[in-house]
Amino acid sequence: MGELAEVHQQILACIDCPLHLNRTQAVPGEGSTSADLMLIGEGPGFHEDRHGKPFVGPAGQFLNELLASIGLLRRDVFITNMVKCRPPGNRDPYPGEIEACSKYLDAQIKLIRPKVIGLLGRHALAKWFPGESIGKVRAKVRRVDGTVFFPMYHPAAALHNPGLKATIEWDFRKIAGLLKDTDVVVADEGHGSEQLSMF
Repeated sequence: MGELAEVHQQILACIDCPLHLNRTQAVPGEGSTSADLMLIGEGPGFHEDRHGKPFVGPAGQFLNELLASIGLLRRDVFITNMVKCRPPGNRDPYPGEIEACSKYLDAQIKLIRPKVIGLLGRHALAKWFPGESIGKVRAKVRRVDGTVFFPMYHPAAALHNPGLKATIEWDFRKIAGLLKDTDVVVADEGHGSEQLSMF
């Protein structure tokens, strides 16, 4: 069993926060273990809790369309969430729940080593950029500790506000450019702009 599979086994058996009490099953994440692109959402919903896979409901269908629009399939990327168990009633995850899951997400990032991490929504954004608004920083490339971050609206936002669909589609096209470019100028937190090799 590989290291990433071991992490996922730990997630499936985790009882470190109260979310495990109501889950059907945990949702570790899925996709390529050597993905150039990792997408991080908020947490599993009803459909994800039932199937044990991330983004399989309506928002997941839109995500599949977004990936296809830039020539990618789900198996080409790695998709996961801030919390690995569904919050009751699809409520926002509590800080303690996010903290309990943080070690698993950190391990996934360390093992996969993606070139670009897409932060889908405000909860993912807050882990690395606390206090910032997704509406103000979306589509602005950042770098922290050598990793490129790309904040975006969560795909579910387009289901509640159809006017955001075109914005999200545009943002995904920018991701395609990030993955293809050898070099990209990004904002290095605390150090201004800096040339960063993507490879």
